[in-house]
Amino acid sequence: MSYPETLRYTKDHEWISLEGDVATIGITDFAQRELGDIVYVEVETIGKALQAGAVFGTVEAVKTVSDLFLPVDGTITELNDALANAPELVNTDPYGDGWMIKMKVNDPAAVDALLDAAGYEALVG
Repeated sequence: MSYPETLRYTKDHEWISLEGDVATIGITDFAQRELGDIVYVEVETIGKALQAGAVFGTVEAVKTVSDLFLPVDGTITELNDALANAPELVNTDPYGDGWMIKMKVNDPAAVDALLDAAGYEALVG
């Protein structure tokens, strides 16, 4: 499994990439493997301001449905439209084309408090 060094991670298995005050968020390679074949991604929080730890959507796999948790405080601005017709992108490219949302982050420094790649890898083993 891969955990890119350029990303930050949560204990809930989301990753975040920050450019200025805009973050891109998805689920980790570990999470997509645990879930299995992803068949649907639902995010109904576009335009909403949410706190870190809030549920921003769900991901549905063949076996289960799992909540998606926001890594930091901010406002969700965009959903990856490609997932509507190809949710399997989360399985095949979790850190690239399989990203889920973009958001405007309230405090970019909060991203630094999340796990780095080594910390996340230690968490999941």
